[in-house]
Parts: sequence; structure tokens; C-alpha cells
Amino acid sequence: MSDNMDRYVSPLSERYASREMQYIFSPDMKFRTWRRLWIALAETEKELGLPITEEQIAELKAHAEDINYEVAQAREKEVRHDVMSHVYAYGVQCPKAKGIIHLGATSCYVGDNTDIIVMTEALKLVKKKLVNVLAELASFAGKYKDLPTLAFTHFQPAQPTTVGKRATLWMQEFYLDLEDLDYVLSTMKLLGSKGTTGTQASFLELFDGDMDKVNALDPMIAEKMGFQACYPVSGQTYSRKIDTRVLNVLAGIAASATKMSNDIRLLQHLKEVEEPFEKNQIGSSAMAYKRNPMRSERIASLSRYVIADALNPAITSATQWFERTLDDSANKRLSVPEGFLAVDGILDLCLNVVDGLVVYPKVIEKRLMSELPFMATENIMMDAVKKGGDRQELHEKIRELSMEAGRRVKAEGKDNNLLEIIAQEPMFMTTAEELAETMDPSKYIGCAPAQVESFLKDVIGPVLEENKELLGVKAEINV
Repeated sequence: MSDNMDRYVSPLSERYASREMQYIFSPDMKFRTWRRLWIALAETEKELGLPITEEQIAELKAHAEDINYEVAQAREKEVRHDVMSHVYAYGVQCPKAKGIIHLGATSCYVGDNTDIIVMTEALKLVKKKLVNVLAELASFAGKYKDLPTLAFTHFQPAQPTTVGKRATLWMQEFYLDLEDLDYVLSTMKLLGSKGTTGTQASFLELFDGDMDKVNALDPMIAEKMGFQACYPVSGQTYSRKIDTRVLNVLAGIAASATKMSNDIRLLQHLKEVEEPFEKNQIGSSAMAYKRNPMRSERIASLSRYVIADALNPAITSATQWFERTLDDSANKRLSVPEGFLAVDGILDLCLNVVDGLVVYPKVIEKRLMSELPFMATENIMMDAVKKGGDRQELHEKIRELSMEAGRRVKAEGKDNNLLEIIAQEPMFMTTAEELAETMDPSKYIGCAPAQVESFLKDVIGPVLEENKELLGVKAEINV
């Protein structure tokens, strides 16, 4: 039996998330980041006057990437402490520097700072894919901006819109998510090196009471790690509210993706729009003819998980005691990576679906034309009023005739004959030929094409231009 067949393996890594996102949350990324942080700490302490040599720094840098995992794992079995096990393993490789590794720091120095760094990198990848979803939708919306389609309120036929205009509604949701994501990214800061209860007492001791040097420590570490600043105050950990903010962004993306995928599922039922269907794809094990919207359903499924997952950091943040409690740790190890892995899978699915959306204009037209007579009644009534008719009497007559036409369609399964029976009513002062001219769908879509154009030009265009270096992502779906 293979290694993976006799134990649980997360579907997020096996089926849904990309290798790129998986690496961000990998042990290798974590422990390499730990070593980068230890190097940054040692360099900063040296620059601030502690007796640390260039030779020691060079030794640390020489072994920043080649982590001796087997030594760390063996040590952890003895001491039951992951950070100190890796301090020990690093020291085995760096005998000259072992005495200054982790000097003055607590475990959260590497643990929490790494969590911030990892979440920041993961947000950047999410942003990259989110921007590409917007780009794909922009292309789709532009292509179909003029194609009239029946709109729905309450999933009941309503005034027509266009296929492209409907896509802008999906886009706007994702655009709002991008705004939230950019804001959270812009506010991400490191914990820095605050010590066991956030007071930096150990560093005040190391620097012989020199507050200026203690105050310089965090900004210097932040700069070395590519961050603008550290959070100004903390207990032993950074505020767990940060995790809440991050996962709320992911939950927002999940909600937007669900909205879009649900619309696509409904449209596929109507046979108006379909998600991509592979040549050899099987829709149903029993019903060979079926083309099920399985990718859109998967988007909804994973999104539901992410939305629920956002509760984890919120509850964790609310229940932290004083300067530190460890009931966050096991939850964070699950909730944060899995939230990101799931959203990564969701966005890959969105990219795949939108890139291959199939539109059926003839089906769209047929459904629209079957309902358009009802939509045209207001215009017909207004034209009759212009010719001297009584608005209230006309409104009542249209109501009666509409009810009769609707009954004929629903009870007898016949075509909509509303225009025919209106033409036969003298009070409307019109002919069947004149009424037929009103059946141009483009007369009923209002400003939809112009709205699409302005939205793409004024809102989405600048976003895509600003992030053009992120464009070009194509998603591969594993299953």
C-alpha cells in the first residue's frame, strides 16, 4: 500500500489547491522563514552593538536554506518543543553562531512573524488570481454587452438586461473583494520582537537599559523582512484580530464566487449559458446525456466551507486571555491554511469556468421573445395614451388581457398571444403590424450596453492596467 492510501489526506491539497499555494503553507516555507528571521534578529542585534561577529552571521546565512530536518525531528521527540528543536538543529550546522541564535526572543518571534509573512504571501497569490478572474469576466462582459436576455427578479421574468451587463454584477462583487484585499494587504505588519509578554524586557536587559536601541529593534527587523513596520503594541502574540480580518477577505471572495456560480447553475438549467464541458467528461453515472454544472457546484461547495471557516479566527480572537494563551495554536494551524487553500481552489475554478463559458444566443432569444409581449405592455399603453386613450382604462384592459394570455401559456401550454389580442382591442388604436415592430429586444435593455462599457472603462480597466504584471494566469483543474 502506498504512503497515502492508509491515512487521511486533505482534499484541499490532493484535489483543489495549486502547488503554488500549497508551498506557501508548507513546512519548508515555514522553517526557511524561521531562519531568515533568526538572521535578521542577529544582524540587527549586531548593528545595535551586541557582541555578534560577521563570521557568525555568515555562518547563519550559509545554512539558511539547507535545513537539517532529521536533526530537528529527533530533537523534538526529546524536548517536545518545535522552536527549540530547530534552534538546536540550526546550531548543529552553525557551531560558531549557535550561542546567539534566538537571542532575547520568544517562540512567537519566529512563529507569529512567520504567520504574518505567510498570510501576506498567500494574499498576494489570491490577489493575482482575483485580478485574472476580473480580466476574464471583463472580456466576457465586453463580448456580450449588447446581447439582450431576460432578466429575473425573484427568479421570475423581469425587464430585459444583457448577458454582458449580468456579468458586470458578478464583477462588481469581486471588485469589492479586491478593494478589501488591497486594504488588508496594505495594513499587514510584523509582530517584531516584543518578548514573552510584549514588554521587550529581555531586550532592555540585553541593551543595558538603552531604550533607543530597544525602540530601533523592531523597525530594523521589519525592513530586513520587507515590511514597513511592526504592530506598535502586543502581548506575546500579534492580535488574533489580524487573522479575523484576513479570513473575512477570503469569506468575501467565497460569497462572490457563490453568487456567480449559482447564477451559472441556474442559467445552465435554462440552457442559456453553460460552464465548459470536456470532450470525454461524464455528466452522470446513470444518465449519459446529462451535462451537469459540476465545477460551479464545486465553487459553491468550497465557498460554503470558507464562509463557515471565517468564524474560527473571530472566536479565537474573542477568547484570548491577557497576554497569551495557547488555545489559538491548533485552530490557526487548521483554519488559516485551509481557508487559503480552499479560496485558491475556488479562484482556479472561477478562472476555468469563466474562460470557457458557452453562451447559446438562440435559446436566450427564444425565452426572451416568449416573455417580451408582457414587457412591451407599458410602451403600448403609453403610445395609446399619446393617441388620446385613458391611461387607467388602458392599464386595466392590459391587466385583464395579460392574465388571460398568461393563463393560456401556463394552463394550456400554448404560445403567448398577448399582442394578437391587444391588436383586436379598439381602445389601443394599433395594428398587429405596428405591435410586431415593438418586439425588438434592444428597445427594452435600457442603458445596459453603455453601463457595461463605462464600468469596464472607468472601474475595471484601471485595475487591470495597475495590475497588468499579474495577468495571464490560466487555471488547471485536477478533477
